[in-house]
Amino acid sequence: MSKVRIEEGTVSFRGWETWFRITGDIDVRPPLVCVHGGPGSTHHYFAPLEELARDGRAVVVYDQVGCGGSSRPPIEELGLDVFVDELANLHDRLGLERTHVLGTSWGGMVALEYALTGTPSLLSLILSSTLACARSWAGEAARLRDAMPEEFRRALSNPADPAYERADAAFFERHVCRLGITPEIGRMMEEKGSYVYEGLWGPNEWTLTEGLARWDVRESLSDIEVPVLMTAGRHDLCTPAILAELQNGLPRAETVLFEDSAHMPYLEQPNDYRTSLHAFLERADAKQRT
Repeated sequence: MSKVRIEEGTVSFRGWETWFRITGDIDVRPPLVCVHGGPGSTHHYFAPLEELARDGRAVVVYDQVGCGGSSRPPIEELGLDVFVDELANLHDRLGLERTHVLGTSWGGMVALEYALTGTPSLLSLILSSTLACARSWAGEAARLRDAMPEEFRRALSNPADPAYERADAAFFERHVCRLGITPEIGRMMEEKGSYVYEGLWGPNEWTLTEGLARWDVRESLSDIEVPVLMTAGRHDLCTPAILAELQNGLPRAETVLFEDSAHMPYLEQPNDYRTSLHAFLERADAKQRT
C-alpha cells in the first residue's frame, strides 16, 4: 500500500510475543483495531479493511498468541480471559488511547468481553458475524450441516468418512466464504493454530466440547454503552437466530446484512463492507465530538 505508513513488530505479553501491524497514522484519528476469528486463525483476511487507512483511519491488525507471527503457548495456558488481556495489553503497549474495535466470529467474543470490562478507551464496537452464546452457535452450525445435500451431511457427521474433506469444502463455500479459498484465506490456513481451535472449541463448528462450552453473555449485553454495529452475510454461520440474540441484547445497535456474502463479507463484498464500516465509524467519531 503506497504512501501509507506501515509499522510491523511485536509486543511482549505474559512472557510471549504478540505480532502486530499498523497501517496508517494512529495519531490522526481514532484507529480501528481488528480482532480475528478462530480461535487460532490469523489477521490475513483483514487485508481489505486496511484500505481504510487511505482515508486517514489507521487500522491495527494482530495475530493472537497461538497463530501467525505470535508465540505459541501450550493450550493449557490459554483461555478466553488470556485473549481479552492480550487485546488490552496491545492497546497499552502501542499507546492506543481511544479506539474502535472490530471483532469477527471468535474475535467478536473477545471484543465483547473486552467491551464488558468497561474500558474507557473503547469508542465503538463492531461485531462482524459473531455470537453471544456458544451453545446457540454450535446448534445453528449443526442445523446448517444437516441442511446440506445428503451425501455431504452424512460425511460431515463422520470425520473418518473418505468424503469428509470434500463435504467440508462444500460447507465452507456455502457458509464461510462463497469465493472459496482466496489468497488471504490461503495464508491464514498456512499460519493458523489449529491446536487453539481444537483445544478451546472442538473439532468443528457444531461440536462444542472444550473450554468455551458455557460461554454466554446474552444477559450482559445491555451493559455495553458504546455505539455498536453488527454485520453478517445472508448465507452466514451467523444465522438470523444468532444475530437476533445479539439484537435482543443490543436493541439500539445498527445492523447491516450483506446479501451476497457468507461469513466473510469483508472479503466477499469488500467495497460494500468498507462503505458501511466507514460510515459507522464517522458517526461514532461525531458522537464523541458533541
